Amino acid sequence: MSIDRLKENYPVKIRWIHFPLHPDTPQEGRTLEDLFPGRDLAPIKERMMGLMEEAGLPYGDRSHTYNSRLAQELGKWADTQPGGEAIHDLLYKAYFVDNVNIGDIEELLKIAEKANLDKDLARQVLEKREFEFEVDEDWRLSRELGVTGVPTFYSNDLTVVGCQPYETLERFVNHLLELQQQSIE
Repeated sequence: MSIDRLKENYPVKIRWIHFPLHPDTPQEGRTLEDLFPGRDLAPIKERMMGLMEEAGLPYGDRSHTYNSRLAQELGKWADTQPGGEAIHDLLYKAYFVDNVNIGDIEELLKIAEKANLDKDLARQVLEKREFEFEVDEDWRLSRELGVTGVPTFYSNDLTVVGCQPYETLERFVNHLLELQQQSIE
């Protein structure tokens, strides 16, 4: 995967900032046909599959979109737990590959278990909405930065939007390193 390879080769730190992607989606989800009425989904899915393949990511035959708000709150909490960063890849796979409803608490608890996180603590975090404020702040920041899609890679007021191949992300990081070097000189 591009991000993992980037972290191996460069001194980058990934910080997840969540974005309100289709926030009005009901908990049970919506079909992609309902989300994009009248559009031919075949070329869109084909393009996404190509982008994901180029980035080294799996991509399934999604039929629905689900409300990701609780998944984002779970991710924010997981980032505070030892080894919790693993949840992000598992949430991606659940949503984009396995077509799992990531708006459903029971499904999220299964994912938390797969990430070796405490299921009971995860349930408490989700049911009490303990990371609601943190995700609200992420949404505010993403609007402030002008984020229009996911993923968005951001640093020093520069962005790269969308699933990108490793080479694109590498050019972005090298450009940032050059800017950093210039500011030192």
